Amino acid sequence: MGALKPAIGWLLGGIGALALGLLATQMPPARVGDLASVVLCVGAGLLVAGLVRWRFPALCEVAPAGVRRRYNRGMFLAMGAYVVAVLVTVSVLRAGGPDGTLRVLVALLPVPPIAFVLRAVVRYIRGVDEMQQRIELEAVSLATALVALLYMSGGFLQAAKIIDLPAAAVMTWVFPLLCFAYGVVKFLVVRRYR
Repeated sequence: MGALKPAIGWLLGGIGALALGLLATQMPPARVGDLASVVLCVGAGLLVAGLVRWRFPALCEVAPAGVRRRYNRGMFLAMGAYVVAVLVTVSVLRAGGPDGTLRVLVALLPVPPIAFVLRAVVRYIRGVDEMQQRIELEAVSLATALVALLYMSGGFLQAAKIIDLPAAAVMTWVFPLLCFAYGVVKFLVVRRYR
């Protein structure tokens, strides 16, 4: 029960968001479908984070408490702003939206929150000890190499007309795929050093 206690909020948040997302998929308007997709993704992320926090607490408690609190606060605020920015951007652009420079600004609205996510990550890495910094560096490096290899392979397959993926979707998923790869690789790297 001791390891489950810190994960309960994450798990309940994930279950709640998944339930809301599933309810939203039953509503007719197209914009609700966008919202449902975002809420389902957030719910899945929270659920996975809660499961990791519960089953592998050593992965989550390597930084001093103050560093963890600052990281969590910065990450939650930035990701909340990102979800809102994505919903606003998609809604405005699907409705036709503005033209010219204002359209560029609306399209780039989700980028500043991701910059704050990166800021939270950098501050976290600077706040941990040298061994944890080494683990983080190795995980980020390997994840980046894997995603680069995947995207380069996809580019060759696209050039050979074996696959045909829309460029906007492919470019939008680079960062989430990198984050996912980092999580998987970090799990493996930590196990190697333990």
